[in-house]
Amino acid sequence: MKNILQKFYAITDRKQFKRPFEEQIKRQLQKGIRMFQLREKDLPSGEIYKYALLMREILKGYDAFLFINDRVDIAVMVHAEGVHLPSNGIPIEAVKHKFPELIVGKSCHSIEEAIQAEKEGADYIFFSPIFETIDKKEAKGIEELQRVLKNVTIPVYALGGINEDNIKQVLDTGVYGIAGIRVFID
Repeated sequence: MKNILQKFYAITDRKQFKRPFEEQIKRQLQKGIRMFQLREKDLPSGEIYKYALLMREILKGYDAFLFINDRVDIAVMVHAEGVHLPSNGIPIEAVKHKFPELIVGKSCHSIEEAIQAEKEGADYIFFSPIFETIDKKEAKGIEELQRVLKNVTIPVYALGGINEDNIKQVLDTGVYGIAGIRVFID
């Protein structure tokens, strides 16, 4: 699994993209990003499925991996490598039991949630938001990220408010990787 989990993990949000969806993904691939999460929360199931198929097509020919946000059914149907569950999502154990081939990630916003996600069998977690974000969620900060890193052994991705000015500071914590939307859009 470590071969699949990459240092940089791009999350889609076509509303924030400055270019058409397909062009944006291709640009990220050209920059070396090899791990993507399809996260278009405002779309109905049929549209998410279409985007998942499109992403599968775009990622062909690259050693790149696809994760689907919160939709185990679509992840299975398009043969995605994994699914990413929100903090209040379905139980990790249920996904792992029915679909052991899927890598399962979980969003966490506290040390307690991170520890619990690891106990439940998450393969990795997002910890967020590290810095202030547009949606005004309270920033956790670098110190809280470091505490999470000391309390779990699974890979931790930092997410939220990360940009070119603070990315080195985040990476210096020893975090497994960086996840984000805006940080990977040029």
